[in-house]
This record gives sequence, structure tokens and C-alpha cells, in this order.
Amino acid sequence: MHKSVITSGARGNARIRGGVATSQKHDSAHKHVTGTASYIDDMPEPEGTLHLGVGFATVAHGIIKSLDLSAVRTAPGVVDVLTWKDVPGENDISPSGMHDDPIFAVDRVQFHGQPVFAVVAKTRDQARRAARLAKIEYEELPGIFSIDNLDPATARQVTTPLTLKRGDARAAIDAAPRRLKGRVKIGGQDHFYLEGQVSLAIPGEDDDILIYCSTQGPSETQHLIAHVLGVPSHAVTVEVRRMGGGFGGKETQANQWAAMAAIAAKKQKRAVKIRLDRDEDMTSTGKRHDFIVDYEVGFDDEGHILGVDFLYVLNAGFSADLSGPVGDRALFHCDNAYFYPAVQARSAPLYTNTVSNTAFRGFGGPQGMVGAERVIEEVAFATGKDPLEIRKLNFYDPMGTDNGRNITPYHQKVEDCIIQRIVAELEQSANYAARRAEIRAFNAKSRYVKRGIALTPVKFGISFTKTESNQAGALVHVYGDGSVHLNHGGTEMGQGLHMKVAQVVAEEFQIDIDCIKITATTTGKVPNTSPTAASSGADLNGMAAQDAARQIKRRLIRFAAEQYQVPEDQIVFLPNRVRVDNQEISFGELVKQAYIGRVQLSAAGFYKTPKIHWDRSKGRGHAFYYFAYGAACAEVSVDVLTGEYQVERADILHDAGRSLNPAIDLGQVEGGFVQGMGWLTTEELVWDDKGRLRTHAPSTYKIPLASDRPKIFNVALTDWSEAYEPTIHRSKAVGEPPFPLAISVLHALSDAVASVADYRICPRLDAPATPERVLMVMERLRRQRG
Repeated sequence: MHKSVITSGARGNARIRGGVATSQKHDSAHKHVTGTASYIDDMPEPEGTLHLGVGFATVAHGIIKSLDLSAVRTAPGVVDVLTWKDVPGENDISPSGMHDDPIFAVDRVQFHGQPVFAVVAKTRDQARRAARLAKIEYEELPGIFSIDNLDPATARQVTTPLTLKRGDARAAIDAAPRRLKGRVKIGGQDHFYLEGQVSLAIPGEDDDILIYCSTQGPSETQHLIAHVLGVPSHAVTVEVRRMGGGFGGKETQANQWAAMAAIAAKKQKRAVKIRLDRDEDMTSTGKRHDFIVDYEVGFDDEGHILGVDFLYVLNAGFSADLSGPVGDRALFHCDNAYFYPAVQARSAPLYTNTVSNTAFRGFGGPQGMVGAERVIEEVAFATGKDPLEIRKLNFYDPMGTDNGRNITPYHQKVEDCIIQRIVAELEQSANYAARRAEIRAFNAKSRYVKRGIALTPVKFGISFTKTESNQAGALVHVYGDGSVHLNHGGTEMGQGLHMKVAQVVAEEFQIDIDCIKITATTTGKVPNTSPTAASSGADLNGMAAQDAARQIKRRLIRFAAEQYQVPEDQIVFLPNRVRVDNQEISFGELVKQAYIGRVQLSAAGFYKTPKIHWDRSKGRGHAFYYFAYGAACAEVSVDVLTGEYQVERADILHDAGRSLNPAIDLGQVEGGFVQGMGWLTTEELVWDDKGRLRTHAPSTYKIPLASDRPKIFNVALTDWSEAYEPTIHRSKAVGEPPFPLAISVLHALSDAVASVADYRICPRLDAPATPERVLMVMERLRRQRG
């Protein structure tokens, strides 16, 4: 297992301080804990800055019959009021190009909390108070607030669904010795980032405008604002130093609020700021999609899956947003780590009168895996076997073998499967078999507390499903004193991306990490950036920064070879110095000499992920560059009288390849697991019969607390794995893959619940498995047991 490695800081030692594969603290960690990290709401506001308050729809679906804003306009401090008529360009911020996501509602509202107008005032308080004075008359229309009773065959879909097919699933199921069908419901999730949606727009000369925005996609925000203002993209600069969390909630959702600020700033020729409060943010921004998964599976008496048919129905909300690719990625992960000899999987992104759901850590992949794991659990109960035995029986071929059991439902070959070794190591280190036997014995004697255990795997595909997003740029400057300025297209939202990319550059130049300055992400330095999403930040931007550093390094080597009249292969970069033949000079001295010699010490790097291709119409392609793997073993205890539970222990072994920074990666695994645990257990989104979100604040929406973490929490990275493909230093992405490790908690709860019926009935426990739901399932099992 990985051990943290912190190298000596003394110059001239065998290794630089802060290169790759060393545990380094987050570059802003000390600022986070001391409160000196500057977020947008901490920035000094330009003199005369105005503030926006938003007027939100108070019905979930209706025609706007009249809009009286006279009281709003005359309220104290109000400078202007904006509606769709004030949009210079197109009143749309749809990321999918469907033109179905207006900034302001025009004549119709489609969800409760949809922006109808915005107030521009001298203070934020004045703007928000004035927004409440609007008189809007609606003709209310029937609304759809849930996908529970919708028929996917006839219900409205917001975008084109996807079908994956390999073999004849229907024939395989019908011919199987045993078969069953069922349904699992999977709830949504609010992003609950610490920093809410916030933007500051500052107008410049001509059409220019500078936007400070908490966005994961600076270039997308830039292009959409240009579209809204009716100006070229070069007139809009978007800058992001850091975000207080994102998790996908700022990939597309930041654009609407930034666009409002930009419109107001251009119209008033003054800086304009908007910051949503928590209730507004939760009510009016998209969330993780809730799903309903219908499944039918054919299998034999041993538990081999022979054929499976999935229908993944997702609640898209009122517009397309990213529901198409989220549904696609759910299907891409309907296999998790399992080979299906014959499979059909379909998506159905359905329209509802709720906020448009969007990207969230895992991007549909975790929902896909929940469907896969439910099928495994069903087969295990039907055959009377340990679910782990069924899991291992159906794994893809191990890396290095090819028995025909390594083709995904989308026809990509799985060439790097290491899940067998990971599961075997975790099974042993977590003492799974003995603990499972102990738990069975305990449950047989315990009347009021039941325990459960589950060990589940993860196989997570790494790449954007949108092929053109698999590219990145970076800019590296080396100054005359040997210090380095680094800028790249990724955004920092607390995940340590900037530190990892800086470590890559430090490794190339063999200089200490504190010689490198990490600067804010800005569209004015690196254009056409991909969103920091899909776990691709370090993969893409690390490679782009490495490319830029290597360009400069090659120039320095050529210069030194000419300057000292030695072959290029006699020039070696050592820690903070360079050996030229039989002498050594400091890195800074070589750079100084190169500057005098008029060597270019700046470079723009670029990277595009190879091998990626995808034909959506055929449901075939090489959708992912590689796969990341992991496994988790969770143990829970459940109070049978109340349904309340505690996660007693979690053991995790995760594959980060040759980790760029083990400390940061371990933190990502721990955080991802706990966040996933919240999604599957406590975080419940509730809309009432009027389409109003009732869980719109910390008082009604329960994220995991420190006290909810596993009492015993053993987390490790594999110390033997490396990326099958030539990724950056053979590392693997670690943002999203750990999240679905928490499925082990859901199945541990299911195991505990099953004990009340002597493990004879599959509990079919839906998510989130709140104490209320756990209690109701136990009661149902008792009735079924008789």
C-alpha cells in the first residue's frame, strides 16, 4: 500500500522537493485554514459596484399573464430591472445547443424557482428586497414533478436517448435456466458546495468585459456570455483562481448567473456582482439526476449472468442541459466490472417541471453502477450465494488474458482489468470472510441490532464522452532568475489540481516546487479550455504543461550544447542544477545565460487524448482512454426499531496508478467515499405537489457530518498498479472513481436488512436508504417472510 513520501528540502540532495509521486500539501491549504484564500466574494469590489437580486417564479408550470415590476423599479436603491427584453444577444445559455434554457423566462415558466427578472441595485440587500415586490399573474398549468409514474415510451424526452446492444439479450434471457426482473429507484443529490454561485462582471473598453466567476468551465462561460451579449469571444475574459467546491455543479450552472451580471454590467457600464444565498442556490440550480432502473436478467444455477436488459430512466428536469451525456455515461457503466455475454441498455431522459439536472461527480456513472450491483444482488439471493462470490464469478477477464470475456456493452475491449487483484487483496486485508461469518452469528442472536457487510468493486471509464473535450492547453514562462510561471486550462476547486500540475513541471525542470508560481485560470492566457470535469483535470492539463516544459527544456539543452561545445546527451538536469559534461551550474544560471543568448523561455503546451472515438448512432466506440479500479468493504449496524444505522467500518483499496501526489489522492478517495455515502443514505431531495423543493437548506437537507464517517476508516492506494496507457507519469484519475465505492454502504445496509427475513428475500432497498426507508423495507420483509 502507498506510503506518503516527503523528500528533503535541501538543495543538492538526491531529489527535488515536490516532484511527482511525492505527498505534498494542497498549494492553498494554509490559506484555507487561516482564511486568507481569496474567493470572489472576498475580492475588493470596484468603486460603484452594483448588485443583482433575482426574481424567481413562484409556480412550477404556467403562462405569465402579466408582469408588473413598477414597485420593484421604485424601491430604494434600485438602478434597473432586467428581463428577457434586455438581453442584447440570444436569451439562452443551453450547453447542449438545444436553445431550451433561457436566462429569463419569456412567457412561460417551467419550474418553481426559474428566474423571471433581475434587479440591479446599489446594495445586495436592496436588490433582494426589491425583487420580492414584483406582481406576477400566472395561468397555472399541470406539472410533472416525478418520473415515478411516467411511461418512457410516451413521455416527453428532452434529448435523443441512447441504446447500447451486444448480442441478443432477449434471446439469452429467454433461454437462461433462471431469470428475474425488478426495479431500483435512485435519488438525486444537491452539490452543496461551500461557495455558492457567484460572479463579478467588470466592463472595459469597447465590447470588452472581465468576468470573475466560480465556474468549472471558463471557456464555456466565456463563449455563452459572448453569445448572450452578441459580441465575439475575444471580448470576454473569464478568470477563476479557485472555487469553494464544484462537484459538477459549476460546469454549466454558473453560466446563467454570470450572464446576468454581464448583461447588467454592459448596460450600466459599471461593475456588477451576483451571489446567490443557499436557499436560492438549492432551489434554482440543477442537481444529480434521480433515476429509475428497470432490469431483467437471465442466469444459470451457478450465478453466471447470461443476458441482461436495462432501461435507465432519468429525471432531466425542464431542459436538456447535460442529460444526454449523463444518460450515456450511466449506460457506459451499467456493466461496472462485469462481463455480460448478451446485453441491451437503453436510456430515457424525461422532461419534468423541476430544475434542469446537470453534471455531478461521476456524471451518471454511479447511477449506472447501482443498477449493475442490484442485478448482482438479485442473482446472489436467487442462488443463495454470497454476493461477493457472484461478483467474482462475473468479472471481466483479468489483464493479460483474452477469453472473449472483455468486451463492454459499447464494444470497447477492456485491456487493463485489475479488479480481481484489488478485490482479492481487499478481501484479505479487510478479513471479509471471517467478519461475514461473525456478523451472521451476531444477527442470529441479536434482536434489536442487525449488522451487515458488503464488498463492492468499481471500474470507472476515464475520458469525456464528448470527444472534442479531450484536449487541453498550458502556458509556461521561465523568468531570468529561474523562477517559473505556470498557467493551464484546468480550474482549482479544492481537489489539488494546481499542485499536481506544478509537480509535473517541477519534475521536468528538476526544480523545487516553491520555484513555481501557479496562477489563476483565465481564458486570456489559455483559450478553448475543456471543463474541469470527467476526472480529466490532471490527465489533460498535466500533459499539456509537460509539453510546454519540455519545449523549453529542449531549447535550454540546445543552447547549452552550443554554448559549452558538448553533445546534447552530455547535458543532464539534476535537482536544481544542470550537469554540462563534467561541470555543474545552477538551473537559474543556465536560464540567465540562455536569456542573454536570446533563447525563447516561454512555451504553449497542448495535449489531446489519443484513441478516443465514439459513434453514438451505432452505440460503438473506444469511449474511454483507460479505466480506474477500486473496491470497498463496508460494515454497518442497524437499529431494527427505528431504522437508524451507523457505518462501523470501511476498508478501501483504490487504484490511482502511479499517483502524482498520494496525500491528495488519498484525500480524494476519502472525500469521494463520504460524499457518495451521503448520496446513497441521507441526502434526500423532496418536492411537494406544487413542484416546490422542500429540502432547500441545511435545515432540511442532510449531508454527511464528521460524526457520520465510518468509525474505522482504512483507506489505501495500490502500490503496484500503473496506467495501462501512457498517461501523465502513468498516473490515473482520482476525482470521480472513488465516489461509487460508497455503493458498498448501500449493500451493507441491504445485507443487514435481509437478516430480518433470514436472508431469503432480496430487500430491493432503494436509494437514498434513509432510516425511514430502511425501517419500511424491514417491515415489508417481515410481512413477506410470514
